[in-house]
Amino acid sequence: MNRNTDDLRENRLNRKKILVIGSTCVDIIIQIDHLPRTEEDIHPTGQSLSLGGCAYNVANMIRLFNAPLTFISPVGTGFYGEYVEKELKKRGFEVFVHVPDRENGCCYCLVEKGGERTFMSCHGAEYTFDKKWMEPFENTDFDMVYVCGLEIEEPTGLSLIEYLEQHPKRELFYAPGPRGIQISREKTERIFALHPILHINESEAFALSGCSSVTDAARALSERTKNTVVITLGEQGTYCLERNGLSYLEPSKPARVADTIGAGDSHIGTLMACLSLGQDMGEAIRTANRIAAAVVEVQGASLSEEEFLAALGQQKR
Repeated sequence: MNRNTDDLRENRLNRKKILVIGSTCVDIIIQIDHLPRTEEDIHPTGQSLSLGGCAYNVANMIRLFNAPLTFISPVGTGFYGEYVEKELKKRGFEVFVHVPDRENGCCYCLVEKGGERTFMSCHGAEYTFDKKWMEPFENTDFDMVYVCGLEIEEPTGLSLIEYLEQHPKRELFYAPGPRGIQISREKTERIFALHPILHINESEAFALSGCSSVTDAARALSERTKNTVVITLGEQGTYCLERNGLSYLEPSKPARVADTIGAGDSHIGTLMACLSLGQDMGEAIRTANRIAAAVVEVQGASLSEEEFLAALGQQKR
C-alpha cells in the first residue's frame, strides 16, 4: 500500500459517509465432512451461533476501519431477533428499526471439510425494507451506499430501488450475490440504471453476463452499468475493470481455509471503507484481498480486533 492503513483509520478529515442497508441474521454454522445425500445419516463435527447476514458483515468490516457508517438493519422478534439485537448493541451498533409483527430469520451454514459453505436461509424481518425507516436520515448527505441482491429480490425490493432512485448522487455499491440471476429483469435494469459499482465473484459474473471469461464478463457488465466492475477470484486474487477502462488483476494473499463464510462481504466492506478513507481503487482492493484472506482462515464471517489488525500487519494499541 502507498499509505499506512493505521493512518487512514485515524484520519477524520474528508471521509466519505457510508450507508449500509440490509440484513442481520443469526448464522447457525454446522461443520460436516460432506453435504448429505438423500436418506443419509451424518454426524456434524461441530456447530455454533454467530451474527451474520451480508449487510451486517459489510457494516462490521467498515466499523473496524472506523469509517463513517450508518447501518440500517431491521430487527424482528423471536429468539433470533433477541439474539441479533443483543449482539448488535454489544458491538456498538445502534438498532434503528424494529419490526414488531415479524420474526427475525436465520441462516444454516453447512461447512464442508475443505471449507466450502452451503447456505439455507430462512428469511424474516431482516430482509424487508420500508422507505419510512429512512425519514430520520433525509438530511444526511451520504456519499456511498451498499445494497445486496437478497434484499432486492424480496417483494419490498421495489421500495428499496425507489429509495435509491430518489438519491442518484450517492455512489452505489451493489453485490447481487449468488441469487442475482434470480432477480427479475425489471429490478436488475433499474439497479443497473443507477450505475452501481458491481462486486461479484467469478461464477456470479458468468451468470449475470452470459460470458465465459472474466475479462469478457467484466466488459459486458461494465457496458451495462457504465461503472467499475470488481470480480473476486478466490486464491487467484481480484480482477477489476475501472470505469475509465483501466483493468488489472490484484493477487491474493495465500490462506489456510477454515471456511469461506463472509469472505465476499468482508471484501466489499473493506473496499468501501478504504475508498471512504482516501485510498484509490487499486490500493483498496489490495487491502480487501488481505482482509478476505484473514476471514477465510477463521470460523464464521467476523474478525476480532486483534485478527483484523494482524491482517493489516499492526498490533492493538
